[in-house]
Amino acid sequence: MTLADDEPLDGSLFGPDQPCFGCSPTHPHGLHLTFERVEGGVRTCFTPGEQHQGPVGVMHGGLVMTLADEVAAWAIIAGTGKFGFTTDVQCRFHQPVRIGRELSAVAQLVKQTRRLMTSEVEVRQGEALCFTGTFRFAIMDRAGAERMMGIEMPEAWARFGR
Repeated sequence: MTLADDEPLDGSLFGPDQPCFGCSPTHPHGLHLTFERVEGGVRTCFTPGEQHQGPVGVMHGGLVMTLADEVAAWAIIAGTGKFGFTTDVQCRFHQPVRIGRELSAVAQLVKQTRRLMTSEVEVRQGEALCFTGTFRFAIMDRAGAERMMGIEMPEAWARFGR
């Protein structure tokens, strides 16, 4: 299954009350990321605020990773209509992501099998390359996803399984 070109690339695909910190439009503390299709993948833009700081003036590295993981996952969702769980990350922080300045994160699906998919991510502020990463995801059937989550899969998520 693939997504229709006119389907939104945001957390609303997973139902109105889905709890994802990265993409839920209603999470009270989340990033509220949305995505757009670009050649070969997806992109999100985000301006980190003071609440996203680690060191003064710099976006917390864990939140940069969260954003990168999210855009990597959405490259898979947009490209294949499947949802996965992150299993492996290899990354490099090239320079700090500054708060108060818009960043752009782009991801593309680079490898896929029935059970594993890999996305590559770049995060930039202007022309500056701040972060690169390779993210691998396990694609599960409904039973496997329910074991992973420890709960019954919400019905809105079912179409994204293997």
